[in-house]
Amino acid sequence: MIRTPARARIAAAGLLLLALPGCKKPVEPETVNALTLVSGDLQLRQVSRTLRSPLVFRATSDAGKGVAGAAITIVVMQGGGAVDSASIRTNANGEARVKWTLGPESGQALLATVVGASPLRVTATGIVPSGIVVAQGNNQSAKVGAALLNNVVIRVLGANNTPMDSVNVTFQITSGGGAIAPQSVLTNASGEATVKWTMGPVAGVNTASVRAATIDPVTISATATP
Repeated sequence: MIRTPARARIAAAGLLLLALPGCKKPVEPETVNALTLVSGDLQLRQVSRTLRSPLVFRATSDAGKGVAGAAITIVVMQGGGAVDSASIRTNANGEARVKWTLGPESGQALLATVVGASPLRVTATGIVPSGIVVAQGNNQSAKVGAALLNNVVIRVLGANNTPMDSVNVTFQITSGGGAIAPQSVLTNASGEATVKWTMGPVAGVNTASVRAATIDPVTISATATP
């Protein structure tokens, strides 16, 4: 009696099952053919802040169907920022999302890759502090040794007059011998920093220098009266 090898018997059994009514050939898993960005490209945000909208990617097959379980790798290429996950997997619709926190530079870019598709470059623009505006309190007068009636309010802005939040603003007396408190303060959500200025002990002009980030300093003035 000739015995059929076990492997051959198993293969034959599989062919027999496929031949039976109602049995179908196993479906091959779909492979990724393209990687696209559904939303989140070309956003603008203050440097060192997280973009307001996450990046949403979609991996699709040759037939244009979303591929589930595809591993997408994210690498920050420019700007010094970071993503909340360097490797993300697509859901049942073939989509995956990631949060992007910008770095300190204006130009920002990252690269998304997945096996089977061309790499995808995504860009964003970081808004940097570019201007110091004296919103209130310049050119006041007060008696020597007294505080100005109105606080000095400094506003730090970026492109398109965008308020710059949490920017450190420093004040330095340059003449008159008075005092400003606090000497260093962070801007609020409106881009503003508020301080109180006390005149020096001698009548005359008091001046102070205001600095923020890498912006050219601004000079503010007040007059101490007898």
